[in-house]
Parts: sequence; structure tokens; C-alpha cells
Amino acid sequence: MNKYMLYAPMAVFGIAGFFLFQYFMAQNTEYAFRDNLVPELIGFCLEGFFWIGLLTYFQKSREMQRKNELWLSLRGSLRSFLSYLDIGFLDQHAEPMPSIVLEKDPSIIQRFIDQVESHSLDLENMVFLKKTCMQSLSLVRDLVPVAAQLSAAHMRWWIAITDSMRKLADANDRQQIEKSTLLLLKNIQEFDTLDY
Repeated sequence: MNKYMLYAPMAVFGIAGFFLFQYFMAQNTEYAFRDNLVPELIGFCLEGFFWIGLLTYFQKSREMQRKNELWLSLRGSLRSFLSYLDIGFLDQHAEPMPSIVLEKDPSIIQRFIDQVESHSLDLENMVFLKKTCMQSLSLVRDLVPVAAQLSAAHMRWWIAITDSMRKLADANDRQQIEKSTLLLLKNIQEFDTLDY
């Protein structure tokens, strides 16, 4: 729904209440209309203004919470891929990142991109990445309608993520796996930059 359609009733009530106050209450003559009906009209306009504003605020906050949950469910489906990638680049005595960081922090994607561009994964980790993509592909593909609920742009980038995950699952040599991994990470990064 267009945001201006939500604010239009607030504007109508606010402007009507202001003009009623200015026109009738600023006059010095005593009329029954002014004494009885105008304060009721002004009160009605003010109540309408505040109630519509309050309801709009609650509706917007619930919508943002729902969209945040949809975004988290989409990013959560990529956790196993990001987890194996994190493990593949771990130093000897380093600890892997917590799952919550892999799911919620978009800044780690740039770190993974830099690592893929500057380091090579060993064969065992590439096999794990390929297997996790094969296992997660159907889930990620089924989440396209969920991405569409966020926006058309989210859906397009989620389809690109699905396609690059399929390419990684089908890759047969190191060069293809590294290229597909980099493409998948860049698509995730583009998905993360979108507002919802």
C-alpha cells in the first residue's frame, strides 16, 4: 500500500481541525453553533488525527517486523553454506563464527569475498561446499515466493542466488567452484543491500 494513502486521512483530519479552530473559535461573537458544535468537531478531528496516526504506526511496525522475519528466514537458509566457508578459511587455532553472526551480519559477506579472491580453499572444504549446495538447493529454490513478499528486487536477487548455488552444485573443478562461490557471495551481498 502506498504510504501516502496512509497519511492522507491524517492530513485531512489535521487540516480540518486547524481550520475549524481558526474560523470559529477566533471570532468574538457568541453563537450556539460555535459554543456547542464546533468544539465537538474540533475534538473529532483531533481524535481522528491521533487515532489514524497511532494505528498507522502500529501497522508499519508490524509490517517491518514481519519483513525482518522473512529476511531472517531467507538468510538462515544460507547458514550452512556460510558456515562451511567460514570453517574453510579458519586459522589453525581460531574459533568458527556463531550461527547468529552468519545469519544476521551482512558485513561478513565482504570478508568472505576478500578471502575467496586472495586464498584458495583446500579440496576437502570445496567438497563440503559443493555438497551443502546440493543439499540446500531445493530449500533455497522453494524460498523464492518468500523473497517475493519482500519486493520484486529481493525476488530477482534470490533467483540469482539460487542459480549461482546450482552452478556451484554442478561445478566439477577448482576453477568452477571458486568462480561459483564468488558469484554466490556477490549475489548474497547484493541481496543484503536491499531495503525492505
